[in-house]
Amino acid sequence: MHTVSEGESAVPLAELVASMAGTVGTTALERGGVWVNWRRVLSSELTLEPGDQVTIRLPPNGIYAEPVVTAADLVYEDRWLVVLNKAVGWYTIETPWDRFGNVWVALKTYLMARDGTDLVLHPAHRLDRDTSGLLLFSRDAGINRALHDAFAGRSVTKRYLAVCAGSPDWMHCSLTTGHGRSAHGRWRLYGEDEIGQTLPQGGGRIKSAQTSFKCLHRYGDYALIEAELHTGRTHQIRLHLAHLGHPILGDATYGGLTEVAGVPIKRHLLHAGLLSLTHPVTHEPLHLNCPLPEDLRDWVERAAL
Repeated sequence: MHTVSEGESAVPLAELVASMAGTVGTTALERGGVWVNWRRVLSSELTLEPGDQVTIRLPPNGIYAEPVVTAADLVYEDRWLVVLNKAVGWYTIETPWDRFGNVWVALKTYLMARDGTDLVLHPAHRLDRDTSGLLLFSRDAGINRALHDAFAGRSVTKRYLAVCAGSPDWMHCSLTTGHGRSAHGRWRLYGEDEIGQTLPQGGGRIKSAQTSFKCLHRYGDYALIEAELHTGRTHQIRLHLAHLGHPILGDATYGGLTEVAGVPIKRHLLHAGLLSLTHPVTHEPLHLNCPLPEDLRDWVERAAL
């Protein structure tokens, strides 16, 4: 973070950012990664005031994501909805360091190039960057409320497949906990009896997180798990499996192994494989499935060798 001095207040933002970080800063400004007083800045000609706080946000790994959506990525499409198979490494929406390297922009770019018209596109839910699978967008702002209510009202079925560490001693397991930020800002679980209480920071409240699990196969050192979300909290499945003592393979954030038997695991092995809902316009049932991606499938097939 840089505090603008009296002399710097007459300098265009683009010039100041370049002096702070060179071409890296210039790229950050172009991608939407420059913030002034905790607001993203889109104009390189912004007039600054003495005391303004300028922050340059960069990708965690130093590389900007460049997702490209093709026809092969689309799982379902009609006049109101589009569902794609999100690849690993793709952000759903913009990040603090990048407005453009996300699925929302890539899908809109593809549809506009294909159809030749602009369109409204809204993500009905989100997936973590390294979670693959079904991601639903609306193409009509008039149905956004109905979709929101369907997800919030738990009438949408979302099932995921995960490869987790260890061999669970249960076939079926349901878990209800509290969920929210910690005092340090990271996502964490709270006791069920703490649901509704005020979080240690931010002013929000601890929310309920509910997941049902089914153990599909045990492979000795790891297992294939089906998880059904009843609430949609951030990192919910990852947190719940870690809480049960079976963190997802590759999920270093929550204690998952990043290598098994000498084989590296480059991402958490979680896949959104099933999405089921009532169509918000036609009211017909919509049941969508998405096969396992190659890396997750390899772990299932490897155990059979």
